[in-house]
Amino acid sequence: MFSRLLSFSNYITRRFIFFIEDLVFRDIHRCIENRPLISSQQDSISSNCNCCKTYEIHQRRDSNPKDDLQLPVNTRSQLAESRYKCHGVPLIFQGLMLPLYGFSIPLRLAYSSCKVAFAYFRQIQIEICSTISRVKRTLRGSTDDIGWLQKSTDMPPVVDGTPRFLELLQDVRNGEHKLPNSFVYLLIPGLFSNHSPLYFVSTKTFFSKMGLACHIAKIHSESSVEHNAWELKQYIEELYWGSGKRVMLLGHSKGGVDAAAALSIYWQDLKGKVAGLALVQSPYGGTPLASDILREGQVADIETRRIMELLICKIIKGDIGALEDLTYEKRKEFLLKHRPPNDIPLISFHSEASVGPGVISTLSHIAHAELPWFPLFKFGGEHTNSDIVQASRRVPVVIPISAAMAVCALHLQLRYGAKSDGLVTCADAEVPGSVVVKPDRKLDHAWMVYSSWKKVQSEPDACEMCEALLTQLVEIGKSKEGEL
Repeated sequence: MFSRLLSFSNYITRRFIFFIEDLVFRDIHRCIENRPLISSQQDSISSNCNCCKTYEIHQRRDSNPKDDLQLPVNTRSQLAESRYKCHGVPLIFQGLMLPLYGFSIPLRLAYSSCKVAFAYFRQIQIEICSTISRVKRTLRGSTDDIGWLQKSTDMPPVVDGTPRFLELLQDVRNGEHKLPNSFVYLLIPGLFSNHSPLYFVSTKTFFSKMGLACHIAKIHSESSVEHNAWELKQYIEELYWGSGKRVMLLGHSKGGVDAAAALSIYWQDLKGKVAGLALVQSPYGGTPLASDILREGQVADIETRRIMELLICKIIKGDIGALEDLTYEKRKEFLLKHRPPNDIPLISFHSEASVGPGVISTLSHIAHAELPWFPLFKFGGEHTNSDIVQASRRVPVVIPISAAMAVCALHLQLRYGAKSDGLVTCADAEVPGSVVVKPDRKLDHAWMVYSSWKKVQSEPDACEMCEALLTQLVEIGKSKEGEL
């Protein structure tokens, strides 16, 4: 058995050697046939072959190219030797190295596999790091941004005007109305006010009963801040040129931000036409809710933005920039470019929402619905036109806004430890250089513009608070004029 294996291995070895010699023989034969043509076209290459100088001299002397084929080559070994001498290439050695070339293929495959695996693991590592970064950014939220205006050293300080406000509010409750008729009062609604018919309606009616010229700005509240600033600038100029009176502004929520932007950008055109601005619960520095929704680089940021674009742009027919302009990033960018004028009276009003269980039963009157007209007849006797009663009545539309604001306020308090009215933190509602009013009563973000379904006679309502704010704003304007 061993002798058979040995003879078989010898046979395989001889067959492999013959195979290599055949390859060499065919290669040398092909070289001999092409040698005259190569020698005539490339003399420089032939001159570099030191081993074939005698053969080349003979080739140049002999004019008959057929003599080139009469080489003293009779055996395969001699052909291999002449091939080696002519070109200096160790073909036999390369043939013997053929098994080693076979080993290089698995090595290359192994190297490629390791390289692909390394790239795959590297990609996994990058994705894991990106996910961890997104989770950290999401959990961090607006912690570093809340109250950034108060942390800035280049911003003017605020003045507490709460005591004077409470005095004026008590005077209004006692029937002392001090608002002069020498101004036009413009109420500027906030975000999504176009979908609430009773926004600022009760306040406007209250002022009109006192004989004051009061208007609600007809702007598209779901537009961007700069767009609404341009609209307000035109609106203010129309009121001024139409009445000849300066305009006193009171903006709620985003309406205050829009009004402040109008004064900051177009003050050269509005100077002398605007008497003052009261910002009521306005996110002047930004709001964490808008930033947490639209922050880039957090978990599911793209999907969240698409949902908000669907709600605001497609359903509400607004502009996503209206919400994006209330983020901390956009507010910082805007306030670096546009600062409010120093000679304009400013009041910042902010409050804290109640998070107690009692707010669940509080309902806000946001609109009313009208029932269809239908005739009612008196039974018995003849029917006349006077017997037909046009049964039409308005049904109030009430929703528990206070409960929703309480949930948002509790969320901001637990996550960031910040007091808020449900949408705007108290720190972000203070305008640098303004007179700050902080009532001791718990009021949510919607209380100032929507009347409560259950009114408490012992407490002031939103109309009286707006009157007290504007009265204080008139006093601040007079004191500034006296200083000048």
